[in-house]
Amino acid sequence: MSLRIAMVGACPYPAPQGSQVLLKDTALAIEALGHEVHVVVYGYGVGPDDSGLTIHRAAPVPGTRRVAAGPSLMKPFLDIALYRTLRAVIRRYRIDLVHAHNYEALIVSLAARSCPVVYHAHNAMADELPYFLHGGRMLGAWLDRTFPHRADHVIAPHERLAQYLIAHGCDAGRVTVIPPAVDTNAFSSEAEIETLPPVVYTGNLDRYQNLPMLLRAMTRVRHAIPDARLVIASAQRGRYPGAEMLYTPDFAALGDVLAHDCVVACPRVSWSGYPIKLLNAMASGKAVVACRSAATPIIHEENGLLVPNNDADAFGHALTRLLQDAKLRARLGHNARKTMLASHTPRSIAAQIVAVYQTVNAGGATGQP
Repeated sequence: MSLRIAMVGACPYPAPQGSQVLLKDTALAIEALGHEVHVVVYGYGVGPDDSGLTIHRAAPVPGTRRVAAGPSLMKPFLDIALYRTLRAVIRRYRIDLVHAHNYEALIVSLAARSCPVVYHAHNAMADELPYFLHGGRMLGAWLDRTFPHRADHVIAPHERLAQYLIAHGCDAGRVTVIPPAVDTNAFSSEAEIETLPPVVYTGNLDRYQNLPMLLRAMTRVRHAIPDARLVIASAQRGRYPGAEMLYTPDFAALGDVLAHDCVVACPRVSWSGYPIKLLNAMASGKAVVACRSAATPIIHEENGLLVPNNDADAFGHALTRLLQDAKLRARLGHNARKTMLASHTPRSIAAQIVAVYQTVNAGGATGQP
């Protein structure tokens, strides 16, 4: 049975951020299975949307163009506008189910509730909020206890977050682990091997990405390889000593970066999310070095290299190994791409999500008012 889904993101759209990419890719995959998807987002974004999705934008709020994640004084006004738009979409299109991406979208969806709500968790607030707000851990833990369990069902991207949410009040029978999807075919894996490829970081420059640790690791790398390069490819502008800044405003620019031989670094230690940059790098057949707590799809020495959290020496050593060993880079990159093809294809991930929809829509979870 075809369902009418409102997919909600309390965020600018489109935007080259992991949450927006996950929202878009999920919506496209669900739509490809024959369901009617209505994307409901803030009233602005970065550039045009070429996805072909049906987009419903909230009324614009004057003075709001912020794309970076985190709290802001304008967020409540944006969320009120989003609530009004969602209510109108639910009524006009006779929506069967709301799929809310991340916390604010969940709160907006619960407020607008007139049909079941599936909450797609992107993180735990107790984990990420302290990076944006002093004293944020206590507030984040309260949010984790207060809102996720009110959804009819919760989708968590990995088992650790699922167990955390269950421990904070979610019914285990209403939590399903479904990893993000990645379209491996969208990435080229035929890169010409270079004698000394660069180390590449792709993603935003927010504090939780832990870039200072990567800079320290590169200092260790340059003790062994003085000419080693670090390229920071981001849609945000910034400066970091010892790094080449490369502006990558969209997916095409990111694809160009990952089409070349490189070693991809993921210094993030925030454990609750699922870095989309990891999936992109693995889909493109690149060898990745990552900290253990934020590297869910990586198996050490099989499809990437893992190091202890915040250990700049170990991170630098792993980067040096890969820079000096083209065969190791190729083997890990090949296995990384195989992992994405085996476990993260859009069609298989969408089928798992639709199974959740059908369970909820059939009354398998009633939620709480």
